Amino acid sequence: MHLVETADRNLSAYDPYIDDRRRQTIREAADELAGERIGHVNSTASGGGVAEILHALVPLSVDVGVDVDWYVMDAPNEFYTVTKTIHNALQGDRAPFLDEMRETYRRVTRENAADLEEEYDTIVLHDPQSLGMAPLLAERFPETTLVWRCHIDLTAAATPYLEFVRSFLDPIDHTIVSRSSYGERLSDVAQTVVHPAIDPLTEKNCPLEELPDNAPDSDDYPFETDRPLIVQVSRFDPWKDPLGVVEAYRDVAASIPDVQLVLAGGMPDDDPEGMEVYREVAAETENDADVHLLTDLPDAGINVLQRSADVVLQKSFREGFALTVSEALWKETPVVGSNVGGIPLQIDDGTNGYLVEPNDVGAAADRTVQLLTDDELRPQLGRGGRETVRERFLLPRLLEDYLTIVVEEADS
Repeated sequence: MHLVETADRNLSAYDPYIDDRRRQTIREAADELAGERIGHVNSTASGGGVAEILHALVPLSVDVGVDVDWYVMDAPNEFYTVTKTIHNALQGDRAPFLDEMRETYRRVTRENAADLEEEYDTIVLHDPQSLGMAPLLAERFPETTLVWRCHIDLTAAATPYLEFVRSFLDPIDHTIVSRSSYGERLSDVAQTVVHPAIDPLTEKNCPLEELPDNAPDSDDYPFETDRPLIVQVSRFDPWKDPLGVVEAYRDVAASIPDVQLVLAGGMPDDDPEGMEVYREVAAETENDADVHLLTDLPDAGINVLQRSADVVLQKSFREGFALTVSEALWKETPVVGSNVGGIPLQIDDGTNGYLVEPNDVGAAADRTVQLLTDDELRPQLGRGGRETVRERFLLPRLLEDYLTIVVEEADS
């Protein structure tokens, strides 16, 4: 494993987004954790929602006086192939689970657990990739509180894979999930529901006028700003249904011929499937000049894209949370999202966007057409979206949640 360096964050910079009660709770929790050490472990430092959260959460925790480190696992490509299969199966796929896959997982997670030299009072293991470290960590550091943060929707998990995950839970003292239903098939370990959150001060989410002078703008991208624009920002992943997005766009184009589509996604280090899906979508859309596939945009570019969009789609089949929904809502861009996982936690149907069933391409297209053709409705829902995120899905609330859980575990 190796430590991740993070840029400084200051709680005072978030004053416009923190009320007095939250500020007081954060300060009191930080005071109670004086002298305590916390470590976070995940599988990648870039390219996914977990890494994004930790790049903000870790330094902000340090700023309020808590000693926090972040480690990323060292692993070969075969490990990420296995963990991607595990991830897919926990979301409902039914791929075979071979003995050699189990052995690769156990070997790599034990090697990483053995590499940890520092002692911590609390270690937070993120998602299935790092969970396998728990037994050896518990053996080496018996006084350490182990927390598993599961960001995945487990409600349709394939039984062999779920049982494999559960086999590592005995040493876990506390589990954090994004919805209570995600933890129903886990063990009786203490559980807390914590919703992810976005950082309003990053280049991805700040006002465009606060971006650096060399940041990209809409002229740097192939879409035309004076024509209707649909955007989906997601990894190129079958669960995000990019081909379904293309199908919905084509239905919209039948009514609005000058509509454009952008599919923008990163290629995370721990997702070997991404390039395969990208090529499939590229082949499907290669003859359509109004469909643009963009990869690995800088955060400022995602900001520009989400603000340029008239409608953002999040047409997922499974979704642990979907931070991209909160990102778009924060920018007052209405979202049409699937009624799955964490998306309905963020979208109040008809108030800040619309929910459709994940397989209903026609409904997704109809709602998109409705938004594109109603110049009063779009800003109305956009304002509702920003207020939803302000109240529930910004970083200071997430900091409060994490510190509170660690305090409760330290006191138990």
